[in-house]
Amino acid sequence: MNKISALIVLVTISTCTGETCVDPTISPSYYSTSDAVIASESVFIVELSLSCKNGAQNVVLYADINGKQFPVTRGQDVGRYQVSWSVEHKNARSGPYEVKFLDEESYSTLRKAQRNNEDVSAIKPLFSVNVDHRGAWNGPWVSTEVVAAAVGVLIYYLAFSAKNSIQA
Repeated sequence: MNKISALIVLVTISTCTGETCVDPTISPSYYSTSDAVIASESVFIVELSLSCKNGAQNVVLYADINGKQFPVTRGQDVGRYQVSWSVEHKNARSGPYEVKFLDEESYSTLRKAQRNNEDVSAIKPLFSVNVDHRGAWNGPWVSTEVVAAAVGVLIYYLAFSAKNSIQA
């Protein structure tokens, strides 16, 4: 009985691991928050289509963004992947963000290097995507309510002045 359950566990583990992608070809697209007035954080989304020269379709990916790792979700379509993360507006600098995509092997190497306080810059990603964040707009310098009130006061003053000059 123990041999059968051990065999089932081994088969399950071997089918759960992802495939290795050789010579990846990607077509990425990305989005980042541009309006800080209606959102509490800047959100980044990277979507991509991945095709491998060896035909691998069940590639497990992880993303490394500024030293933080995130799991990459697989879409319903074959070869579609997405990763997203958010940052407070004050910490979301404008400019390029490099998103490094790692397969299982390079991800485990990265985690091991982090645990041992080793240099992680030598670990090569499978591929990387640059996300250009232009920053988030915080709204006008003067709110529309203040502008409307100032225009109302100006119109009242002009009308009152005109009335006084006509009556004089």
